[in-house]
Amino acid sequence: MIDNPDAYSDSSDVSGRHRSLQKALDCVSAGVYAVDEKERLVAVNAAALRLLDRSADDMLGHDAQEILHRNAQGNMVAKKKLDVSHEELSSPFSRSGKSWFQRGDGTLLPVVWSAVPCVSDISQITELIVFQTADQDEGNPEGVTSSRRTLSEIERLALLADTTAHLISNVGVEKSLMWVVELMLPGLADWVVIDLITENDEVSRSLVAHADNGKITVREDLQGPMPPVPETSSMPLSKALRGAASTLVNREIYSGPPDTGIAVEQRKLFEVTGINTAAIAPIRGPREVLGAMTLGRVGSHHPFVRSDLSLLEDIARRIGIALENARHYQRQRQVAETMQRYLLPQLPQMSGLEMTARYLPAPDVSHVGGDWYDAFPLPDGDTALVIGDVVGHDLEAAAGMAQLRNMLRAYTWAQEQAPHSTIDRLDQALEHISDISMATLVLGHLKVNKAGQWELLWANAGHPPPLLIHHDGITHYLEEGNGILLGTGVSCPRADARVVLPPGSTLLFYTDGLVEARGQSLETGLRRMCQHAASLAHRSLDSFADHLLERARPDTNDDDAALLAVRIPAEGERQVKPVSSGGLIGNVRRGRDA
Repeated sequence: MIDNPDAYSDSSDVSGRHRSLQKALDCVSAGVYAVDEKERLVAVNAAALRLLDRSADDMLGHDAQEILHRNAQGNMVAKKKLDVSHEELSSPFSRSGKSWFQRGDGTLLPVVWSAVPCVSDISQITELIVFQTADQDEGNPEGVTSSRRTLSEIERLALLADTTAHLISNVGVEKSLMWVVELMLPGLADWVVIDLITENDEVSRSLVAHADNGKITVREDLQGPMPPVPETSSMPLSKALRGAASTLVNREIYSGPPDTGIAVEQRKLFEVTGINTAAIAPIRGPREVLGAMTLGRVGSHHPFVRSDLSLLEDIARRIGIALENARHYQRQRQVAETMQRYLLPQLPQMSGLEMTARYLPAPDVSHVGGDWYDAFPLPDGDTALVIGDVVGHDLEAAAGMAQLRNMLRAYTWAQEQAPHSTIDRLDQALEHISDISMATLVLGHLKVNKAGQWELLWANAGHPPPLLIHHDGITHYLEEGNGILLGTGVSCPRADARVVLPPGSTLLFYTDGLVEARGQSLETGLRRMCQHAASLAHRSLDSFADHLLERARPDTNDDDAALLAVRIPAEGERQVKPVSSGGLIGNVRRGRDA
C-alpha cells in the first residue's frame, strides 16, 4: 500500500498531466480505473466511484485485485501477477471478462470489463480497466445503463478475438461452442441457442444455455433432435437454417398457429425460457449452411437492436468456419482409421500359444497411418511375426505400410530364408518398385525346436528392440540382430539372432508410439515400458496388452501405436507346433477401450 496516494505527483508538470487525465476519465460514462505495474490504483473516474460506492481515498494507492475482485460467493480471487509486455502494449486490448467487484458497503457488483494497455507520460500507469455493471435489476437506483447494450468497438474486438482464439484451439467442437457461449453470457444475452444441421441434413438443437446469477447453466432438457428444415416456411429460424440473413424477432411472431414443426419447437423455447426478444443468425461455413444461432433476452427492457446483428453475424461466421474445419478433420480421421483398420491383419489361430495385438490411432489425423503388425504361418510350420513403421504420418504412409506388408508377406512365404535375408531382399526391392522412402521393422520366425522349446529367430531393421518379459517379471530387450533401417540405399550386411523363450514368458513387439514422446529421451521411454510390462507380467495376455497400452504410452505422444504380444505356454502346458490359420483369435482389438 502507498501511504500517500499523490506520491507519484512529485512535480507540477506531472501533477498537471494527472489532472488532465483525470478530467478525461471523468468524461467517460463507463467506470474506469488505472493501475501501475504492481496493480495499484493510481486513477479512478467519477463513474467508477459512483458504481462502486467508494471515495477516491478508499481506492487510490490500494491493490486493485485485493479491494475489488471477488468471485460469485464474495471470496477474494487469487492474485495473478500483471505482466504487460511491449507486444501487448501495441495491441488495442489485452484482456476482458466478467467478474464481481466489491462495493464500499460490502455488496457485490457483477461487471463486464476490458483491460487496455496504456503508455502514458505518467509513468506509473500501465493499464486502464473499463467496466460496466452486469446487474439485470430493472429498478437500478443509480440509473446505470445495463451491460446488455451496444458494445464498444474495443469490447467487440475483444469478444471476437476471444471467440476466434477458443474456436481455433485444438479441442472438440462441443467444448469450443461452450466456451463461446460463456463469452456471450450474460453480457450479450440471457440465452444462447445453437441449432446444427448434421451431415445427414438433420437438425439438432445442440446447445441451450443461459446465465443464472453469474453461472452458466445448460438446459439439456431443451436439447435434442429437431424437425426437418422446411423449404417454404417464412419463420425466422427456418429461414436462418436455409442460410437467409440474420434478423431480429420477438415472441409475438410465434403467437399465431405454427406453420412447421420447427416453429412449434421455437414457440416452446420462447415459452419455457421467457425470451421476449431475440436475434437469429445463420451459421455458415465456407461451402454450406451448418446451422443457426439464437441469442435471447428476457424482460421488456434492452431489446436487441439492428446494430447487434453485425456482431452476431461475425461470431456465427467464426463458428461456421470452425465447425466445417472440424467436420473435414473428422472425415479425414475416419478415412484414415478405416483404412488402417482394414489394412491391419487378422491373427492366425495357434495351438497351445496365445497371441494378441492392439492398434491405437494417433490423436491427430495427420499422424495416422504408418504403424503395423503382422503374423502369419509359414510353409515349414513356423510362424512369422512382424512389427513395423513406415516413415511419415499421413494416408500416404498408411498406403505405403500396406504395400510393404504385402511385399514382406510374399517374400517370406515364397522362399524359406532366414529373416535377415528376407529383409535384405525387401530393401533392394523398395528402391526399384516402391515409393516408400524409409521404414523400420522386426521380422521374426517363431518355432518349436527339437528339444520342444519355443524359440525366436529374428532380424531387426532399425526398429525398437522386442521386449521379453519372464513370468516372474524379469525383463530384457532383445537388442541382438540389429541392422540398418530400410530405404537408406546403403549396403550393410544384416544378421539374425536367436533366443529360447522361457515357459510362461511374454514376447512383445511394439512401435515407437509406446516409448517416444516430445521432451523425453528414448531411454526414458524404454525404461518406463519395461517397468509397466514387468508389473503386468502376471495378468492374462489381453489384460496385459490393454493396460500396457494405456500406461506406457506417453501423454505427450502424438503418434499412432501398435503392439503384438505372444504368451509362451507355461511349464506343463502343451508344447506343440503352430497350426495353420483356420480361424481367428477372438481378441484382436483396436484402441484403449476395446
